[in-house]
Amino acid sequence: MAKKQSPPIFERLALIGIGLIGSSIARVAKRDNLVGHISVSARTQKSLDKAMELGIADSVSLDQKAAVKDADMVIICAPISAYREIIEAIAPGLKPGAIVSDVGSVKQAVVRDLGSHIPEGVHLIPAHPVAGTEHSGPEAGFPELFADRWCILTPPLGTDEKSIDAVEAFWKAAGSDVEIMDPGHHDQVMAMTSHLPHLIAYTIVGTATDLEKTLRNEVIKFSAGGFRDFTRIAASDPTMWRDVFLNNRDAVLEMLQRFSEDITALQRAIRWGEGDTLFELFSRTRDVRRGVIEAKQEKMYD
Repeated sequence: MAKKQSPPIFERLALIGIGLIGSSIARVAKRDNLVGHISVSARTQKSLDKAMELGIADSVSLDQKAAVKDADMVIICAPISAYREIIEAIAPGLKPGAIVSDVGSVKQAVVRDLGSHIPEGVHLIPAHPVAGTEHSGPEAGFPELFADRWCILTPPLGTDEKSIDAVEAFWKAAGSDVEIMDPGHHDQVMAMTSHLPHLIAYTIVGTATDLEKTLRNEVIKFSAGGFRDFTRIAASDPTMWRDVFLNNRDAVLEMLQRFSEDITALQRAIRWGEGDTLFELFSRTRDVRRGVIEAKQEKMYD
């Protein structure tokens, strides 16, 4: 006997943006019957046509307000710099009781940019699925992207509990482990675990591109696993990461200052041949790596 499908968590879902994250949400929602209808809005007709061709949208529109009509949940899957323009466009079309969420890597800015434009009776529940690849576009998505990955919810104080429960249920059904966190604390944690590593990767790869041509070619030719990992991270969407750094600048700068101090101490240890100092640091970092593997966080990044 075929397994009986659970009823949809939301009858109608609207996605504003259909890149890697948006298309992955659509794919898992379609596959597992998480929603009854998926409406998609994007900047270009080409992206909307691709969404229909891939079978990950039931309806599409360049008009964002039209796309959110009757939606039970709206998820903004766009660069953070576009949030204010998006919420201003969709706010008049949101029905009472609707949930507005997102997938951005910064959360205080989301509360700031969206909060003041949320109509009475509509619930803002920002979310951050901590998952991704270096690829982008509707074709890049896949339904397993969120499996065994964290999704962090940062609802403002006083948010409707039933709405929070519904968003949590949606992400759990998509395969994620869900954590609820204060927006400011989220931004501090992500500055260390995600934003600073990306900044370092961009810098290292940028340094390699500035080398003399012969040396640069050999760096690329003989690149080992470590450098290849940096190039993969540095291939991430430049618009998205520009917005992340500009909208989480205080936390990123704080972590960057601490990193700079640690680099200076490491430079001193190498210069003076302090082998014990180097060995102690490398031993501690191995323990961190083991912890990452045990937490099942080694396969993908955000």
